[in-house]
Amino acid sequence: MYPPGSQGPQGYGQYGQANYRQPPAAPGMPDPERGRRMVGCGCWTLGMMVGAVLLVLLFVLFPAVTGIGAAMLEAMCIGAALAIPGMVVYLTVPRLLDRYDPEPWYALLMALAWGAVAACGIAALINSVVEAAIGGDVGAFVGMVISAPVVEEAAKGILVLGYFYFLRREFDGVVDGIIYATFVAIGFAAVENVIYYARAGLDPEQGALQVTFLLRGVLTPWAHPLFTSMTGIGVGVARETSKTWVRFAAPLAGYAGAVTLHAIWNGATTLPGGGMIVCLMLPLWLIFVATFLIIVAVLVRRRGSIIRAHLVDEVALGHLSQQELDLVASAFGGLTAYFRKGRQGTEFVRAVARLALSKWHSARAMKQVKHTVSMDFILPLRRKIKDLRDRGASPVR
Repeated sequence: MYPPGSQGPQGYGQYGQANYRQPPAAPGMPDPERGRRMVGCGCWTLGMMVGAVLLVLLFVLFPAVTGIGAAMLEAMCIGAALAIPGMVVYLTVPRLLDRYDPEPWYALLMALAWGAVAACGIAALINSVVEAAIGGDVGAFVGMVISAPVVEEAAKGILVLGYFYFLRREFDGVVDGIIYATFVAIGFAAVENVIYYARAGLDPEQGALQVTFLLRGVLTPWAHPLFTSMTGIGVGVARETSKTWVRFAAPLAGYAGAVTLHAIWNGATTLPGGGMIVCLMLPLWLIFVATFLIIVAVLVRRRGSIIRAHLVDEVALGHLSQQELDLVASAFGGLTAYFRKGRQGTEFVRAVARLALSKWHSARAMKQVKHTVSMDFILPLRRKIKDLRDRGASPVR
């Protein structure tokens, strides 16, 4: 790939072979994409502001103007008391799946907030306008089966796509796409549930709130995460692929899958006898969810294998011990490190996993004689791992 005597990417010598000679220590990790991340942060902030304003207008000011403000506020407080605890419980699932290289807390929190505020506010406005513009039963059908899937999956999916472009150093592949999609969808579902529970609480029909909570909070809480994960898979494939056409086609295919699943589910509830249809669909729904979780588990194990494969040479060169490799590549290495060494142990495991994934990205880029930002992280990560070990952060006894 490189002519004799020339140098490959940073950290690689003649013919692209690894050059492990440690250069003088440099302060901190490189940040070649700081400008891009700042632009992304600005876009996120703008979207959050727009979403917050729309939520206040639609669900606070408008009810107040129509004379049901106090009742709506009380109903939404009850709805929040039902929805928020469920959201906290559901968040534990993607965190367990993301055990090899946990995403930074700020990225997960931003994804959760985007779903709860920006995506909810934008989707609520557009869906309401579409339904009101058409009117009647037709408007309700179009709003639920066409507008809601298209708009809501776009509003949620744009966060995952934004991370792919603006936060590439924290977006490694399909598993990360699923994790971010799940967090944004759980945030969206929580606020949507608050609204649905509030409306059911104001419904004069006896037991409306209980039925709504049973359907949305107990039987199908993973609907939105499941739909949006299709977009996450598509964007994750785009991150992993080396083919240009796949990089463009995969996110579109994932989004199409999310919209299709969402539309089928919403459409079933609008048919005559919708409650019975939903009950009949629940067994199939559970089978689908189980199949999806199995796929995710396989992908997570694949990430563990990738990490192990790209750290073998680090052990041979003495940068890691075999025990450290075994712990980092184990199913719950991060948790074990936390119990043994606290936050420093977790930081050590994450640095080692990040080194492996950076080498993985770099190896793929080298096959195409391209540069990737991950190449710039390899040597600083080795220095960071050594520094952490010197400070006693290694969780291996």
